[in-house]
Amino acid sequence: MLSKLQAVTEKYRELESLISDPSVIADMTLWQRYSKEHADLAPLVDKIREYQKVVADLDEAKELLTDSSDAELKKLAEEEFSALKIRKENLDRELPLLLLPADPNDERNVIMEIRGGVGGEEAALFAGDLFRMYSRYAEKQGWKTDIVDMNATEIGGYKEISFAVEGFGAYSKLKYESGTHRVQRVPITESGGRIHTSAVTVAVLPETDEVEVGIKPSELRIDTYCASGAGGQYVNRTETAIRITHLPTGIVVQCQDEKSQLKNKEKAMKVLLARVRDLAKREQAAAVAKDRKSQVGSGDRSERIRTYNFPQGRVTDHRIGLTLHKLDSVLNGELDELLAALITADQTERLKQVQ
Repeated sequence: MLSKLQAVTEKYRELESLISDPSVIADMTLWQRYSKEHADLAPLVDKIREYQKVVADLDEAKELLTDSSDAELKKLAEEEFSALKIRKENLDRELPLLLLPADPNDERNVIMEIRGGVGGEEAALFAGDLFRMYSRYAEKQGWKTDIVDMNATEIGGYKEISFAVEGFGAYSKLKYESGTHRVQRVPITESGGRIHTSAVTVAVLPETDEVEVGIKPSELRIDTYCASGAGGQYVNRTETAIRITHLPTGIVVQCQDEKSQLKNKEKAMKVLLARVRDLAKREQAAAVAKDRKSQVGSGDRSERIRTYNFPQGRVTDHRIGLTLHKLDSVLNGELDELLAALITADQTERLKQVQ
């Protein structure tokens, strides 16, 4: 680890020199890139310097303990040594985590897509429960949610719903929600009181931009149509809804939530770009390593990741074997405990892979 810490410090000094170089300052694009790298490394370098100081202070305290004949001074040295030892142990745990490569998407907004699977109306109702759960969680984080498209059922569920979550670090937490969510409960349509098992799939896609994905206008077919749902005659007469088809992949996205055709197009493009990028990443990952699969955060939407059991009031995350007997709180958006455990498990797994 010490060699890695030294390499980070040297890189930081190199970047510090570069952003002060007149030739680099003259090239704004280059200067901005080096400045961002420098700023990204700053918290880690501060922690490294703190670690180096703690180690140096420990050596001094150790010398005082060995050489001092003054009882009072020795007692002070013992107290300082004990406190510094605890701080060093904490830093020994923190630094390897800070050395892990950052996910470049962690700071991005996300597009979330929830689809009812096995279970018909009951699955659609649970899709609605999950949408409200994520909306409440986003609200608690100070994030904004914005519906892109939805296909609602008559009894209040969703066959599918797509929505954007905007807020710093949204992807860093919500990325662990990709997968199949299973619900076990007595449906409201069940007269015999039998427990049914239904499933809903969740996709979490980092929001991206057109330049990064590289979509050409000639690869798109854009159709307009009349929006359905509430809105009366205005909805029936005006073609505000947008459907965009990416011809090379066959991916289709539609948006009818806004009254403005332009805004619907902007929203639909965000979803399309995220889906195309996600497809390319999954195809690349499958080609590189068919058999490798991370313990958490794989994003595989065929994988059953969690079960919500209503009769027992529990939520179980199968990836890490965690069960919480607080179903109501979780569905009310209290996801911090679940997500913190998933993040810790993910970091532990990644540490194994780099050691």
